[in-house]
Amino acid sequence: MDPVSDMLIRIKNAALVKKGSVSVLHSKLKLEIANILKEKGYLSSVDTKGRKNRKLIDIEVAYGADGEPILHDVKKISKPSRKIYKKVSEIKPVKQGYGLSIISTSKGLKTDEAARKEKVGGEILCEVW
Repeated sequence: MDPVSDMLIRIKNAALVKKGSVSVLHSKLKLEIANILKEKGYLSSVDTKGRKNRKLIDIEVAYGADGEPILHDVKKISKPSRKIYKKVSEIKPVKQGYGLSIISTSKGLKTDEAARKEKVGGEILCEVW
């Protein structure tokens, strides 16, 4: 299974059952995706724990004032069997600007908004809203 997809689904499932935190195996890509989601307010905290060969990323899901999770759904766009690449002109806002997509560009991982601002395209990893 795709490790990034597994992490995103674990976060989504934790939000749906109103679980406080989730732990996933560490990788630089997963940590960067989690930091982007934290920056945009979908997660409340992201910490790394453990030692060299057994590191974990501890992720806490963010909830609104009414107790509902901020993250409603996640859609994995690029899959290991089929990579989806888009030019800058093809990158559109997710849910009319209420969501975001995470794009792997030549300048690192970016949100759709940042990629359009910097005029770079790349592989669309996922959409979150």
